[in-house]
This record gives sequence, C-alpha cells and structure tokens, in this order.
Amino acid sequence: MGLLDAFKKDKKKKVANPADPQSMNMMQRMAMKKLEKMSPQERESLMKKVMTPENIQKNKKDILATLEQMEKSGQMNSHQIFEAKKRLGLL
Repeated sequence: MGLLDAFKKDKKKKVANPADPQSMNMMQRMAMKKLEKMSPQERESLMKKVMTPENIQKNKKDILATLEQMEKSGQMNSHQIFEAKKRLGLL
C-alpha cells in the first residue's frame, strides 16, 4: 500500500439510498426534516395535493426512474413495483 493510496478515488459504484441523509443535498434534508415534524393529518393532505394525476403524468419519467432504482437496490421487488405503477396509473 503506497503513501498516496489513501487519496485515490473509490472505483466501485455504490448505490445510494435515497432516504440516507448523507446522499441528500441541503434542501432535500430540510424538506425531510419538515416532513418528519408534520402531523399525520398535515402529511396526508400534502400527499393528496402532490399526488394529483396531472403531477404524476408531468413527472412520469422521474417516477419510473426512481422505481427502477428502488428495484435495483433491493428496496422493492417486482410485484411491489407493479402495484405502485398500477396505483399511480403508470401502466
């Protein structure tokens, strides 16, 4: 092991967990903290507002990419992905 080995980049690609605070930027961490502090009623009303069919179709590409990443990282299996797509109207 050489002296400069400690400064070399890690060549292995690590799959980042989207819910891990270390992989989030500052705005995402602030939003996550605010969401955690919300009451269940506030959280539910926010989700109803965000999950409208217009918003889902507008962000369809990003949603599908996120679902694929979750399947690759092992957070969801193929059946759960199918159910999520069906409930969101993305099939």
